[in-house]
Amino acid sequence: MSKSKVDSAAPQVFRFFDQLPAKVHRLSELAGYLDEHGEEWGLPVGFSTQRFIRFLIEAGHLSEIAFPFPPPYKREVRYMWEEVSLYEVAQTLKPNSYFSHYTAVKFHGLTEQLPKTTYLNVEQRNPSVSTGALTQKAIDTAFRRAARTSGNIAETRDFRVCIVSGKNTGNLGVITKAVVLEAGPLRFTNLERTLIDAAVRPGYAGGVFEVRKAYELARPMLSVEELAAMLAKLAYTYPYHQAIGYYLERAGHPSAELEVLRKLPMEFDFYLTHQMSQTDYVKEWRLFVPKGF
Repeated sequence: MSKSKVDSAAPQVFRFFDQLPAKVHRLSELAGYLDEHGEEWGLPVGFSTQRFIRFLIEAGHLSEIAFPFPPPYKREVRYMWEEVSLYEVAQTLKPNSYFSHYTAVKFHGLTEQLPKTTYLNVEQRNPSVSTGALTQKAIDTAFRRAARTSGNIAETRDFRVCIVSGKNTGNLGVITKAVVLEAGPLRFTNLERTLIDAAVRPGYAGGVFEVRKAYELARPMLSVEELAAMLAKLAYTYPYHQAIGYYLERAGHPSAELEVLRKLPMEFDFYLTHQMSQTDYVKEWRLFVPKGF
């Protein structure tokens, strides 16, 4: 390898990466840049992708981060040009993904905690199909068990990311906005969708006490009508409107605002969360909640 050739090429290479809109790259992308531009940069013939990466890392401009997702999931590696937010890096892990649950709660300023896990939602390709008429026995059986949780989790030295396989919604309520210092625009759920997701899967949102807090903090910004309209579009099989109505009532929304949810059918007793050992019953919403909640 000709050191002088690499040194001579360096300014052009660095200028190329500085001008790219993307600051997070896959191995295949770096290989493509080298293949397409290596000759014009004046890099030595046969300069391999691994040498190219090592050269950029040693120059102090490129860094590597690995996400060791467990089998059967795929380990992912990303390369960052200069300083990049880890949220921007995580956003590249799955096409069309977006941040949700506790991460979206944080982005909306609805928690006083610092969530340790970042939740990235990847919608299932096919819409969910109801398996039949809902029964009280089916609800009781499902919520007596622990909620299913994703095992698609990777931890780095500074970051823990969980890939959630979400309901196919056509990206309903997903917005793009810059919310993190030193980070570009991020894709995440809007206020109404975030609160719905938190009520549906409280385990991904810090638990029911954190969900209750999120509803309280969201009250000045929230339109119950818009939330109810979004909930109708999501068309859940389970009567999550009973849990959501309860959270809204606990947050202090006036009774008149909650009529849009009270008018929905309440044919079954429902549960605020899974696997509660002791419960209280809220008759108005036909809802079991943790005892003393």
